[in-house]
Amino acid sequence: MSKRGAFRGGAMPGGMNNLMKQAQKMQRQMEEAQKAVEEMEATASAGGQAVEVTVTGKHEMKSIHLSEEVVDPDDIEMLEDLIVAATNEAMRKLNEQSEALMNEATGGMGGLGALGGGLPF
Repeated sequence: MSKRGAFRGGAMPGGMNNLMKQAQKMQRQMEEAQKAVEEMEATASAGGQAVEVTVTGKHEMKSIHLSEEVVDPDDIEMLEDLIVAATNEAMRKLNEQSEALMNEATGGMGGLGALGGGLPF
C-alpha cells in the first residue's frame, strides 16, 4: 500500500506546537489589553463645555460637570439632552480607544472575529 499523503512523524506536531504558543501569546496580549481598557477614561462635552462627562473603560460614568449657566429650572429638558449627548460622545470615544488597543493586541484581527466566530480565548 502506498504511504502517499500519510503523516510523516514530526512535521505536524512542531507546527501545531508553534501555533499553540502563538495562540497563548495572543491570549496574554488580549488579557493585558483588556486590563488596560478597563483603566481607560474618556471625557466629552456638549453645549460648548456646558456639560462634561467622564466615563471609564468599564462603561461606568465617573463624573459629570455642569456649568452654572446650563442649570435652568425652566429648561430641564435641554440639560437632560446635553447630558445624554456628552455621555454618548464619551462612550464613543472610549469605544474607539478600546478598539484601537484590542486591534493592536490582536495584530489587527479585530478580536479574532474575522476568523468566523472567533476562537475560544
